Amino acid sequence: MSDHNPVLIFAWGNPSRGDDALGPEFIARLEERGGRHNVDILTDYQLQIEHALDLHQRELILFVDAGLIDQPFAFETVVPARDNSYTSHALSPQALLSIYESVYAQSPPPAFLLRISGHSFQLGSPLSDAAKANLKQAVEFAGVLLDNSLETFWRARLQGRL
Repeated sequence: MSDHNPVLIFAWGNPSRGDDALGPEFIARLEERGGRHNVDILTDYQLQIEHALDLHQRELILFVDAGLIDQPFAFETVVPARDNSYTSHALSPQALLSIYESVYAQSPPPAFLLRISGHSFQLGSPLSDAAKANLKQAVEFAGVLLDNSLETFWRARLQGRL
């Protein structure tokens, strides 16, 4: 029997760098909404190799981060891929899943990335108004996902069928 919930939401970002705080702010807003069952929440400044351990025995993983994108948010599948990010301070979700495969000698749980559009990442800046509006939309979208924590539902949302 596992001592954690089947769904993991893992958000990261630096609250001191303006819109880079979107990941941690996402978690705060989601927790304010309440009513989430069978979900564990993890937040950090960045992804680390050790976080592969947090993915073990999960049914679904939702990674959340800020991004420079041309829409309020983007929802996409994440698949394991080796890249050079493990040698830097910015490990990618793809690399983390690849590390998981190496550690556990098995495929990782289905994983998705919710990127929330940010605009200003200067040290000491607050969250921009545009990022706040994007965050609101992303939290509403994630609320629907979490009310239907099934991989088939998430994949249907990804493909725009629901």
